[in-house]
Amino acid sequence: MQTYLLGLDSGSTATKAVIFDTAGRTVAVGSRRVEQRQPRPRHVERDMDETWAAAAGAIRDALESGRVPADAIAAVGVTGHGDGLYLVDRDGVPLGPGMLSLDSRAVSVRDEWREAGLLQPALELTGQQPYCYAAISLLKWIQLNEPERYAKIGHVLFCKDWLRLCLTGVPATDPTEASSSFTDVRTQRYSDAVLNLYGLASIGPALPEIVSSTAAAGRVTARAASLTGLKEGTPVACGLHDVTSSALGMGNIEAGALSITAGTFSINEVLSDRPQLDPRWSCRNGLRTGQWMNMSISPASSSNVDWFLRECFMHEAHQAAESGASLFDLIDDELQAAFAEPSSVMFHPFLFGSPFEEPASASFFGIRSWHHRGHLVRAVLEGMVFNHRYHVEALTSAFPASRAGLTGGGSSGSLLAQLFADVLGMQIDIPESQEASALGAALCAGISAGVYASLQDACVRACRVQRTHLPNPQRHVELTDAYTRYMKLVSIMNPLWPALDRAGVATS
Repeated sequence: MQTYLLGLDSGSTATKAVIFDTAGRTVAVGSRRVEQRQPRPRHVERDMDETWAAAAGAIRDALESGRVPADAIAAVGVTGHGDGLYLVDRDGVPLGPGMLSLDSRAVSVRDEWREAGLLQPALELTGQQPYCYAAISLLKWIQLNEPERYAKIGHVLFCKDWLRLCLTGVPATDPTEASSSFTDVRTQRYSDAVLNLYGLASIGPALPEIVSSTAAAGRVTARAASLTGLKEGTPVACGLHDVTSSALGMGNIEAGALSITAGTFSINEVLSDRPQLDPRWSCRNGLRTGQWMNMSISPASSSNVDWFLRECFMHEAHQAAESGASLFDLIDDELQAAFAEPSSVMFHPFLFGSPFEEPASASFFGIRSWHHRGHLVRAVLEGMVFNHRYHVEALTSAFPASRAGLTGGGSSGSLLAQLFADVLGMQIDIPESQEASALGAALCAGISAGVYASLQDACVRACRVQRTHLPNPQRHVELTDAYTRYMKLVSIMNPLWPALDRAGVATS
């Protein structure tokens, strides 16, 4: 019987279960959406039971569509959106909804920490300054605003950890997720000093055991087997934070190659063999002990494109949904025409957040009467990639890189991939697998089950580049001029953003 691996990838809007063969080829995909809820300004949540039900359904769909027998699945690996917070009591029962990485309710907590001078000590101890959507910030918000809920916390989990708990009944996390809030950057382990810094010493007993990403953290229970169609006793690897999982799925497991994901977040990361601290990036645990993942991120990438297409191409989006065609294919002529001529239109892609301290918001600039929606969507695409360039320049100032792997956000299309190459002035590699994050989780599963001997063995056998995009020198010069204007507009808007933010909250 042929051996398969299953990677479960729960993003902020959809959960995918992808079955791979041992050569990394996709055999079947199951996908279920999970509703995001915003009950109040800055609160972005989803029901934890619904999240598990979607994951179980996606696994069942993948097994059925691929006609893969349950006993052919050697192991399961799990990944999910990073940061955010999924809390359960001591019996594993959810304590309210899960909080997504788009949740910004703890912005006041971060402001107070900044005013108290805590951000620099946090950087020196943990390798990062806490985001408002970091688990540590959200925990502090709950401690201050929902003390009864805080007192019931039995296990502090991330998205993938919640799903693995549902699969196996075993609470755990892996080094990459643990380092997003709770570890000493140098020891790469939990630290009482970290919890004391934030006034959260009481949460220490609720932090789950850290298990290697490539080790089995439990086995599928009878209940989970009945809900998913998996075989009871199938090993489940601990898994990874999804952005690190994407790097693994692209075969980027050593220093020197950038990994870029254009998704809900602008993810830009590079591995290093030593910690290097800077407020422009987070220095977190890498794929093994003694390795660090340096990630410069902001919630400002392809979610902006999704919003614009939804609002301004509703008819075409409906057509694409009915026919199964790509929306980008339906609007290609309009978009190509917009890219073929000079345009003054620019866009700041800050609908959900930005890399900047002030509460930045999204804006169009330079619109004139002769511009059409094609020019606007071009500006949104360029603004998204400019935001990636901001992060990439920060990283490459310390970690030189000559190429980058790219996933997410329509990167499989030539137009966007070439735009990344031209904006960054860098070779862009598109992986063969369009499910890099799920593949990374599956490779962890394969190592845990002995299918692969090591990360290196897994990548050699399962990770391939589909095509490469080289930068056009003339376009790079033109886009560098545009990027300079983009950054000047950031500087000009910076003092205005707080007033705009206050006005928006007051009228919501």
